[in-house]
Amino acid sequence: MTGLVIFDNDGVLVDSERLANTILAELLTEAGLPYTFEETVRDFMGGSMVSMRQKAEARLGRALPADLEDRYHQRLFDGFANLQAIEGVAAVLDHLDAAGTPYCLASSGTHRRIHTALTAVGFWDRFEGRIYSAEDVAHGKPAPDLFLHAASTLGVKPADCVVVEDSPLGVAAANAAGMTVFGYAAMTDPAKLASADAIFHQMTALPALIEAA
Repeated sequence: MTGLVIFDNDGVLVDSERLANTILAELLTEAGLPYTFEETVRDFMGGSMVSMRQKAEARLGRALPADLEDRYHQRLFDGFANLQAIEGVAAVLDHLDAAGTPYCLASSGTHRRIHTALTAVGFWDRFEGRIYSAEDVAHGKPAPDLFLHAASTLGVKPADCVVVEDSPLGVAAANAAGMTVFGYAAMTDPAKLASADAIFHQMTALPALIEAA
């Protein structure tokens, strides 16, 4: 029986990944490290801004502009004015509420980013008090720290947790935490989520997966 469902945020609850990766590609290219949207998805989706900077600077051979993250978040938050929830995810949350199944959010994004996104789509009240960010742990995804922190805080054993992720980094983190993980492949190549326990393409399929876990 599932004791806790842990949702990633970007790309799972809110439809923000296309916007976020487009902005990041533009900023990296402006900084002298040419990147396409597809390449940012491949290299950075699901990770924290700290890990993005580390990887990008290693490839670039010098430091990125100090204000890159500030400019990224400003453009992103401006775009959040039109942010939408992932289709069908509200019905999944309704299903979990009706079944009495606890759920929370664990994201590589900052608390400010999470708050801004959830508020934009009307989900803040659903998750308030059960929100965990990479800012809360020493090592973000693909390390298991964030998911283990969420489970420990809510008093649930890792083996009783189900994680819903859309990135290879997130799936790797859930595997490392010893949790069941379902890969949402609406935007991600399913092959890159192959280590998930199950892969699904529409949110309507998720309640049955959770019930069978």
